[in-house]
Amino acid sequence: MEKTGCCDPSPNPSDLFTGRCFNAIPCLSDSVKRSTWCLRLGLVTLHMILLGFMFVFVEEFRQNSKEHPWYTLIYMLLVVATLVQYYFTSGSSPGYVIDAMSDFAETEASLRTSEFSNAVVTVDGNQSGQNLLGNNLTNWTNLVMDMYPPGTSVRDYTCPYCNVVQPPRAKHCHDCKKCVLQFDHHCVWLGTCIGQGNHCRFWWYILEQTAVCIWSGFLYVENLPAHSERAMWVDVIMIIVISILLVALMFLLLLLVFHSYLVVTNQTTYEILRRRRIPYMRGIPGSVHPFSKGARRNLYNFCFARTSVYAMEPLPRALELEQMSKPYTCSDVVSCRCC
Repeated sequence: MEKTGCCDPSPNPSDLFTGRCFNAIPCLSDSVKRSTWCLRLGLVTLHMILLGFMFVFVEEFRQNSKEHPWYTLIYMLLVVATLVQYYFTSGSSPGYVIDAMSDFAETEASLRTSEFSNAVVTVDGNQSGQNLLGNNLTNWTNLVMDMYPPGTSVRDYTCPYCNVVQPPRAKHCHDCKKCVLQFDHHCVWLGTCIGQGNHCRFWWYILEQTAVCIWSGFLYVENLPAHSERAMWVDVIMIIVISILLVALMFLLLLLVFHSYLVVTNQTTYEILRRRRIPYMRGIPGSVHPFSKGARRNLYNFCFARTSVYAMEPLPRALELEQMSKPYTCSDVVSCRCC
């Protein structure tokens, strides 16, 4: 016979604690957001360890800080500025296509007659492009397809996940689950995509982080010489930290140089790595950068000229590509054609 009246097993205390944490902080229930916040906390902790270890265990550093307080103050301000830039970049929008469609719909609504001037456009993260634009879908499609060569099929550039027509240089990110304008890559360290809207901030963050890495390594090397009154384990930890900083510096310098090259040539990481998989890039020679407007103008547009994260670049026409494919001559260099 089966036993009746048995009490239900009591819930696991750890599950109760986890549930309360998720209820108090809803973002922790999402595994992606949870990992992102763990990375952010780890970054702050790492910088605090780099700075705190020198203050606590290295007498020479404390003495130098007393003699030259401005030197240490500038270093600390650089660390704080780097952390602020990190959070500012990770929380910024890369420029989603769905948001560009919403902005386009609002612009279209503002240009209508007064009968429709009070129309309100709302954006739902789960809505498709069809539902978002409604009657403006045809106008958006025409706007985007005008950026491609004549005869291009709409089906070739319609995202099967978002159900939106992608402008040139846009790509669907499976981590963000959205199409991103001028998609570069999805940065796990930042927990967001790098695209048209935040590529400039990402470059400045890499520059600041590289400066912090160089300055921190210099401080550790400067205070490394053995001290008779200092414990041996302190020197061992300093050597380990210097080794880690050296590896990080090599990675950051390569990343900084690579993205500087992308800025000067107006390219993205995705366009370089997947050039043969992008339909409109297959017929273009590898030495031709179709979206480049010259180094000087590329730099200006990257740093100063962007007034909207929803700016879209059309594909150059056949005559423009033919002009780009011509090799530079001495007169081109003198006339700054490359700039």
